[in-house]
Parts: sequence; C-alpha cells; structure tokens
Amino acid sequence: MPTEAHDLRHHGDAEVRDDGSALVDLAVNVRADTPPAWLRERIAESLGSLAAYPDGRAARAAVAARHGLPAERVLLTAGAAEAFVLLARALKVRRPVVVHPQFTEPEAALRDAGHTVDRVLLREEDGFRLDPAAVPEEADLVVVGNPTNPTSVLHPAASLAELARPGRTLVVDEAFMDAVPGEREALASRTDIPGLVVLRSLTKTWGLAGLRIGYVLAAPETIADLERAQPLWPVSTPALTAAEACMSSPALAEAAHAAHRIAADRAHLVAGLGEFASAGLRVVEPAEGPFVLVRLPRAAAVREHLRELGFAVRRGDTFPGLGEEWLRLAVRDRGTVSSFLQALDQALARR
Repeated sequence: MPTEAHDLRHHGDAEVRDDGSALVDLAVNVRADTPPAWLRERIAESLGSLAAYPDGRAARAAVAARHGLPAERVLLTAGAAEAFVLLARALKVRRPVVVHPQFTEPEAALRDAGHTVDRVLLREEDGFRLDPAAVPEEADLVVVGNPTNPTSVLHPAASLAELARPGRTLVVDEAFMDAVPGEREALASRTDIPGLVVLRSLTKTWGLAGLRIGYVLAAPETIADLERAQPLWPVSTPALTAAEACMSSPALAEAAHAAHRIAADRAHLVAGLGEFASAGLRVVEPAEGPFVLVRLPRAAAVREHLRELGFAVRRGDTFPGLGEEWLRLAVRDRGTVSSFLQALDQALARR
C-alpha cells in the first residue's frame, strides 16, 4: 500500500462549513438551485408515510425501467458512497486497483475494509486520460470514474470496456454522467461486459446530498451479494420517493436540459479562465463534467485570497496524483462565474 500523503476523507463540503457557510460555493459539485420545487413537494408528501417501514420496490422498478434493465440488476443505496462501502465489504478481492486522480471514497472504503490498494495514476501530460494497458493484468477489482472527479475527463466507453476480464469486477462511477449531454460514453445500461458494476447518484443533478440516494447496476448475483451486506431498510421513504420521481419522463427531460445548460456555463467558465494563461493558469481540457480542474502557481494562496473575497473553491491536493498547485471549480451560472472571474483576477494580483 502506498504511503498516504493525501487526506482521502476531505471533500468539497469542508470548504463551505462553519466560517465558509456564507461564501459563494464553487467547491461542491451539486447543481445550484436544487432540489426543484416539484421534487421538494413530492418528498414532503412522503412524510405522511413515515410510520411504515420503507418499501423500495416501486423505486427499484423505476430505476430499472429508466435503464432498460430487470429489477434484479438494481440496488438502491444511501448515496453512491454507501455503495463503495458495500463493494469493499462484500466482494472477495485480492488485488484492488483504483485509478486516480478520482473521488477518494472508493479507496478509503477499501482500506477501511482491510484491503491493500494499488493505484494507477493518470498523468497530466496525457490529459489524465486512461490507457487500459496501465492497469495491472492481475487486478481483480478496478475502480474508475466517468466522467472523472476532479479531472472532468470523460473516458470512451470502449476504453473502459477493455478493462473487463473474466474474474475481475470493473466498477465505473457514473455519479456525474447525467450532467453529460446525451450521457455519452455511459455504460449503465450495458449487460454484455463481464463483471461490470455501475454506480449512479441522484445527489448531484437534483441537489439531494442531505437525503442520500444513489444506486448500483450490476449482475443479479453481485446485487445479491451487496444487498446481503446492507442493513435492513437502508434507504428512507423520502429518499425512495425522490428516486422514483427522478426517473419519470418529465424529470429525465429536465435533467437533459440541465446538462446542456451546464455545458454552456462550463464553456463560459473555461473561456474566462483562459484569460489568465499569462499568470500560469492551465485548465484540463476537454472538460465534460459539471466542474473543471485547473493548475496554477501558488494555488493554496490563491484559494485563501478567494475566500477573503467571498468565494469557496475545492483544493486539489487531497486527490492522489495531484498536488498543492491544483484547484477544482464547480460550474455555476454565468453571472456567478463572471463575479468569480473578477475575484480570481484580484486574488492573482494579491499573490
């Protein structure tokens, strides 16, 4: 196991807690102005059923129908983070490999379950793009994000499929895939890739981080193994109601519209960041998620100056494969981005 120099338990919400609660939030990858009113109303209506134990059958069927899968290939979880814990505890693996930089909870969960974790570190000079040949042949569990947090790289589905092997579990974290127009390169509905496990989250697009709802898509025998590792009634009635509601045709259309809006807002952000190239700022491109990763000299000082100017951004040095010169910026509306770019100009001048 590599010597740990990264805080795998640090996440963007730490930037906006306590003294950061009044800051403009570009640190957390949850779509702003969510959940929408119609979803809040549906969740509120479910509160009248709290005396009964949760019944996840309708939500499970709705998720299955959304992806064209049978219900036995679906497991509802208390957010995608619970799914990482279940995978770490339930699967009997000998050599797990996590592809970094990426969301750090998969590795943290594997370590907590007693596994020795190997890393494949993608390189900046390659645009943080995955070469399937870099993954050790003997790995029997491989975890990769798509699009990847924090790099915003969208890996080709064909490249990910090349990672599949008999006897290997391939975990693809698609928590941000619904923010990609058309969900290009998604594997969620595929049943032809051996050992494939896809994770999805409803936290990001719908603003449900406080409710905790996500799901796993996998072969029925894998779903059964994970379900046995869950406590009874792991997903609350309000969360189940939200999951079912977010699978409806109007909700999917709203999410698709939001994905296109995010892409336009991201282009505005990337164009604005390009104006700071002379200051040494570099954007990882092409960015395909609802966030961008940037590298700039003395990023830690710039981050602190931005906080003084009212803006929170995500430090990048807690991600294996990155260092103190990296920051992650969530995509926001054009007005917020324009204000942020003005603050960034001031922060760079202070530096």
